[in-house]
This record gives sequence, C-alpha cells and structure tokens, in this order.
Amino acid sequence: MALGFFALAIFLFLNLDVDNGSFSSASAASSTEGVEITYGTVLKLMHERTKFRLHSHEVPYGSGSGQQSVTGFPNVDDSNSYWIVRPEPETSAKQGDPINSGTIIRLQHMRTRKWLHSHLHASPISGNLEVSCFGGENDSDTGDYWRLVIEGSGKTWKQDQRIRLQHVDTSGYLHSHDKKYARIAGGQQEVCGLREKRADNIWLATEGVYLPVNESK
Repeated sequence: MALGFFALAIFLFLNLDVDNGSFSSASAASSTEGVEITYGTVLKLMHERTKFRLHSHEVPYGSGSGQQSVTGFPNVDDSNSYWIVRPEPETSAKQGDPINSGTIIRLQHMRTRKWLHSHLHASPISGNLEVSCFGGENDSDTGDYWRLVIEGSGKTWKQDQRIRLQHVDTSGYLHSHDKKYARIAGGQQEVCGLREKRADNIWLATEGVYLPVNESK
C-alpha cells in the first residue's frame, strides 16, 4: 500500500504543471466517463447546478473557526481543486478498493494535505454550517468524516454519478449556491453545510487521476 501511494505521488509530481496551476494533458486524459472511484483516486468535485469545483487554498476564514477556507471555484484548470479520496481510519479499506453508497470517507486537499471538515461554526455568507479544511497528514478527527450518498440506483461510486456528502457529526450536506465572495476570494462562491436535502446538495466527480479497482482478494 505504501509503495502504491509513493508511485501515485511520483506520477502526480511529474504530471502536475505547478506554474500554470493545472494537470498536464497526460494526466487529464486518464479519466473517462463512468469509471469506478476507488480509494487513492485524485479528483475534482463539481457542484451540479452551478458547475463550480470544490476548492480550498491557504486563506483562512476571517470569522467563525478561522480555519482554511473552502469555496466553489469557477475555472476547471485549477490545481487547488484536487482532492484525494481516503477511507475512514482504523478500517480494512485500502488503495484501489471501490466505495459503496453509505460508506464514510474523507477528502484530503491535495495541495495543503488538510481534510475537508465541518462543525457548528456559522458559514460567512449564509450563516449555515461552516465547511473548512483542517488538520494534517496524520491529524484527522470525526469532523473530517463524510457519508457518501449515491443518488439513483447505483451501489458503488462512479465518475459523473450524482452524489451527496453528508457530514457525520453535524448531519449537514455539502452544499453550495450562487452566493459569492466579493473581496479576498472574489468570484468564488460559498460552500457550506445544510441539514436539508436540496438540489444544491448534488455533486459529481469530474476531472482527475482514477486508480483502477484492486482485484486482489
């Protein structure tokens, strides 16, 4: 498993265009429609209605928790919108395993290595549940746990499949809307948690490096 993650890290290093902030065409071509998503996959999550990508950067919130902010980003070619799909700690799940609906997962921000997180702080614009990035490589808690809810009849998570992510501690769904920041993150839209099922809770996995399913027993 460690060797697999090392190989993935080398692949990403060689294919990531740091100056331009995007993956090279070699890695972008590695994703195809309907591919099964496994642990270790690096992907972007697109908000279905607005088409903005789930994004984070080393800019803290000016209110609430003061943790690293999470937003919706309008441009596709942005390296701060990549997330690594990780299992819940202390489970037998390993790299390459498929992910069933109802499973608890974590999303690690590729650039900063922090975890997609939520809690009871109020989000800056709408006053819903704040969503942030927090912790580090070996620093994760239950505030980083999200339950995968697949919409429709699918049982395992696939690219371009409509999903919801429900935060385990607060029961809030990962949510976004047309409310945009005006200053520090101008043009980016708020991402928050909402305890109601709405159309704005729906996300799809889009661009990324999709690892093959582990066939070992």
